[in-house]
Amino acid sequence: MPDQSGSAAIPTVGLARCPVGVVPIVWNNADLTDLAPFVPVPIVLDEIARLGFAGCQTGPGFPDGDELRSELARRDLRLAEVYAAIPTRAGGPLDGALEAARERLAILHGAGGEVLVAAADLAPERETRAGRAIDPATPRLTDDGLAALARLLETLAHETDAVGGRLAFHAHAGTFVETPDEIARLAAATDPDAVGFCLDVGHHLVGGGDPVAAIATLGSRLRHVHLKDVAPGPLGRLRSGALPGFLAALRERVFTELGAGLLDLDGVLDALAAIGYEGWLMVEQDTTWRPPSESAAIGRAVLGQAIRRRG
Repeated sequence: MPDQSGSAAIPTVGLARCPVGVVPIVWNNADLTDLAPFVPVPIVLDEIARLGFAGCQTGPGFPDGDELRSELARRDLRLAEVYAAIPTRAGGPLDGALEAARERLAILHGAGGEVLVAAADLAPERETRAGRAIDPATPRLTDDGLAALARLLETLAHETDAVGGRLAFHAHAGTFVETPDEIARLAAATDPDAVGFCLDVGHHLVGGGDPVAAIATLGSRLRHVHLKDVAPGPLGRLRSGALPGFLAALRERVFTELGAGLLDLDGVLDALAAIGYEGWLMVEQDTTWRPPSESAAIGRAVLGQAIRRRG
């Protein structure tokens, strides 16, 4: 009998090989630690396994190395990804950025992880422009800054490949790579054989993009996917300036459960199938008005139903 969470095997053409994982930020938000009491990591991992996910990203309080391998294996889970935030301003990555990213790569490799998801870190001058970054007055990467970021990513990609992982760059609201134009600019500046991309469909919507179109544009460079939905009310207030920035929008729960917001989930899945995507599908929701496990369960079920509809 199929699991009501949508975790049963789904014989859907084009997406049958995609493992479904979750980003545990919905339990413990690393940016806004005051939102809710900390959920102990063993409980988080138990819930991830119970809900039928195949793997997860690391999160606050997670162990690393052999201890993390053991905790995941005991629950039949995989380490889908480790997130690496690269401190970046208009002039490019800050001093020490590559070394910090290498530390995240070491965590990935040490625990047998698969994808290093790299992103520019939140920048004060861009955090307040989130959702409105297409405005010409928004500070942007200089040409030299873009070139420096591209070099760092290419170096990191080769080092990730050398230890059996793969790199995927994640455009993120409130950073110096948010909008579709900024993604295109970075893609053009980097080696397509080295630097892949992680499309976070929620951040792409906040940045003014169309996720379905982005999938077709990225094509074979798309190596990882974060699936999150966007609530129209908070997004509208962010774009109007009623919310002062990305972190304020998180407090207003700008990201919501799959199926509850603006995302064309069916269109996204069709576009992924059209390019032959076989990577991870990571359910993610940064903050929630519900108990975290309830939101994660909704996301897993809605995604499972959407994939079955394609069959």
